[in-house]
Amino acid sequence: MSIAKLTRMAPVTQGYRLDADLPIIPLAVEVGPRRAAARVDHGAPHAHPRGQLIYASHGVMRVICGRDIWVVPPEQAVWVPPGQEHVVYFSGEVALRTLFVDPSAVHGLPAQCTVLKVSPLLRELVNKAMSVGEGYGPEGAGWRLMQVILDELREAEVTPLHLPMARDPRVMRVIEALLAEPATSHGLDWWAAQTGASGRNLARLFVAETGLTFGAWRKRLLLQEAIRRLDQGQPVTSVAFDLGYRSLSAFIEMFRKALGASPGQYTRRRGAG
Repeated sequence: MSIAKLTRMAPVTQGYRLDADLPIIPLAVEVGPRRAAARVDHGAPHAHPRGQLIYASHGVMRVICGRDIWVVPPEQAVWVPPGQEHVVYFSGEVALRTLFVDPSAVHGLPAQCTVLKVSPLLRELVNKAMSVGEGYGPEGAGWRLMQVILDELREAEVTPLHLPMARDPRVMRVIEALLAEPATSHGLDWWAAQTGASGRNLARLFVAETGLTFGAWRKRLLLQEAIRRLDQGQPVTSVAFDLGYRSLSAFIEMFRKALGASPGQYTRRRGAG
């Protein structure tokens, strides 16, 4: 899917407020078709002094941090450290739950953009924080809730769902073509012929530029595309074969290894949410 067709999230003022007495500022935003259309031109890459946990309890986001692209389903959240430029995109309706973390409280949290698995406990804690809002003070019940959330974030499992970008124009030509058509099945030698590089040289460049082999990078892209299609309600079997998997079991195993749940379990959770 072209990023140009997605709705961008505009910066919000909570990210710029510094106050150690508010270690976390929660924010709930419902992004629907009408609101999305009104905001599509207002988002831009931005950074703010507070760290940010970006979590969608329903729907799928695409987050760009530096040279990485993340597709984030409801079982996961993106942690953006203070001062890191980023932009958030939506392809449909999303129930966004954001925690802005004061710089005084980010110790022990990742120093770079990271996708974290959202446990059932963390999900409920985030939802509770939305009802508390900013109406809490030091040592009160709200304060203690925020400290528990910070502890859970420090213990959250990291998952490598990002797509690293490249600077080399030959690698980026391949990446941009695959982003536009994720199901394209051409191999590395075919792409090498399109870019004017040898297959061996393009393979080396992929690893040097992205840290992943061509095959590993494409597998992550297919996983991101599968998440997007499942969120649209497409049948699991159709998604598997449309993306080039020769068997449904191979697709299910890939999905389970990456997300800790089968595609069917993922869609049922999405529907329940």
